[in-house]
Amino acid sequence: MNKSNIFVVLIIIAGIFGCNQDNKTEPIKTKETKTMTNKTVVYQVFTRLFGNTNTNNKPWGTIEENGVGKFNDFTDKALNEIKELGVTHIWYTGVPHHDVITDYTKYGISNDDPDIVKGRAGSPYAVKDYYNVNPDLAVDPANRLEEFKALVDRTHKVGMKVVIDIVPNHVARNYQSLTNPEGVEDFGASDDKTKTYDVNNNFYYNPGEEFRVPEFLNAYLPLGGEKHPMSDKKFTEIPAKWTGNGSRLSQPHFNDWYETVKVNYGVSPDGRKDFDELPEGFDNKDYKVHFEFWKEKTVPDSWIKFRDIALYWLEFGVDGFRFDMAEMVPVEFWSYMNSSIKMMNPDAYLIAEVYNPSLYRDYIKKGKMDYLYDKVQLYDTIKHVMKGHGSTDNIPQIQDDLKDIEHHMLHFLENHDEERIASPNFAGSAAKGKPAMVVSATISTSPTLVYFAQEFGEAGEENAGFGSPTRTSIFDYVGVPTLQRWVNNKKFDGGQSKDEEKTLRDFYKRLLNFTIKSSALAENYQDIHHFNRQNTEWYNDKVLSFVRWSENEKLIVVSNFNAENTYGFELGLPQDIIEKWNLKDGKYQVVDQLYNTYTSTLKIENNKARVRVDVKPLESFILKLKN
Repeated sequence: MNKSNIFVVLIIIAGIFGCNQDNKTEPIKTKETKTMTNKTVVYQVFTRLFGNTNTNNKPWGTIEENGVGKFNDFTDKALNEIKELGVTHIWYTGVPHHDVITDYTKYGISNDDPDIVKGRAGSPYAVKDYYNVNPDLAVDPANRLEEFKALVDRTHKVGMKVVIDIVPNHVARNYQSLTNPEGVEDFGASDDKTKTYDVNNNFYYNPGEEFRVPEFLNAYLPLGGEKHPMSDKKFTEIPAKWTGNGSRLSQPHFNDWYETVKVNYGVSPDGRKDFDELPEGFDNKDYKVHFEFWKEKTVPDSWIKFRDIALYWLEFGVDGFRFDMAEMVPVEFWSYMNSSIKMMNPDAYLIAEVYNPSLYRDYIKKGKMDYLYDKVQLYDTIKHVMKGHGSTDNIPQIQDDLKDIEHHMLHFLENHDEERIASPNFAGSAAKGKPAMVVSATISTSPTLVYFAQEFGEAGEENAGFGSPTRTSIFDYVGVPTLQRWVNNKKFDGGQSKDEEKTLRDFYKRLLNFTIKSSALAENYQDIHHFNRQNTEWYNDKVLSFVRWSENEKLIVVSNFNAENTYGFELGLPQDIIEKWNLKDGKYQVVDQLYNTYTSTLKIENNKARVRVDVKPLESFILKLKN
């Protein structure tokens, strides 16, 4: 799809939805809904780093010095290898055009100011133009949309779905779209800047005050102190806008999200909502009912702008979105936004960053999100266990607490916000992630997210510039060593990978492929950990066990989080599982599904079930009951 065709699409969308406050609409043509019966796997890849083979890694290095990956680096070979890892959806992180400190003025793109840009390559969450893509990612920046469309098509061709970021809570402080479809205004273009707040202003303002660059802390200097014509501790913004994290100061703090400005969704400074709230009982209504509700309502301008952005990318060919900091935006907006998305594509894949457990059910049921990050419960708990000072006794309770929404909780051990498992600040060893990964990927019906190079044990040790190591930099041009060895000069064959990296990737490949094919993992779960803590000698809180089953598949999952000790015990199944599985007295063979080398015998006698398990340090078994 070329740019002119995309613009035509947006005009059509504008005609369907209306670009004014009268939100009356005609029904949207929808795709047929497909029921998803198996688990899904999301591969989050930092797009500009994936294909970068440059190993220079100079702190604050330029794009010429440190290199950058391109859309075109995701070749058919590369995509097939990702697919064969067990991936169903690929989240291309950093695609929308965000601030960068690289001169693209010959393409009509304005330069960005280092005083309000974090890093040299810029934060992917300071979006400058929602109707175009990052010029860094294109071989020919003039054709960057076409190159991204070709990537979307290649991804679909190999059988994966495409997810990109949308960041509704904030935009870049210098937002300026060069490629708005006809009739689409930039954020803030029609704002009344004499008012702190107006329901249809896109931003909040401090009238009569000028924005001031934060006082830099900890000896920080933009671009590491490199001289730059725009680096003068000044950025012209009159009046000053509120900052992305909600700071109302005209000079935000250095720790504020000063590179961004907060979007106004019709919530006044004193917390009043200038829009309709959802009627009682709407948490039990489907997206079609939500869509009908909003058709007759007048909504703030920012709602319409972001809805149109989402529909633009759906029409472009994108299959879903990851919504940054969704809990900072009213849940009513998400009802409006996501019901519109689902009307266009019922199968759209919607992931949201929500960290407050008290909000989970509202954002799923009222906001119509598909999946929320399970960070503060499962991730944080498992992280403690991996670091050696947490107990597996705390994990089953989490699943019990979330049992009504367990399918909607996205599981992960790494992403761009979290420390790499192999980082000394975290586990210090990628191997310590193996039992955690088995538990995270098999304990529920929820999707699994894997962060690129997690499968190689990347430690994120490079000092790229902005920020500190432990996480692979999202702000600067840098290489990812373990990934680069697998990329092997873009052969994507692991030709330079170390043996331990190959072994780890094989583990991830086996595990993830099993999860997306298993019927048991798409159905029933029961904890057997506490039963064994009370009834099984030598069983302890460095081990976790549970069962999963469907009509045709019965699994016993056992993971040993201890890095030093082998544990042997007669693992028991409670009587109700014997009944649910319809097991009779006798012997049943169980075979590990990860490597198909470990076997044992489940013995049933007088309604008691025991299976001998000898699990080595950091080892896991997915034991399948043979029919």
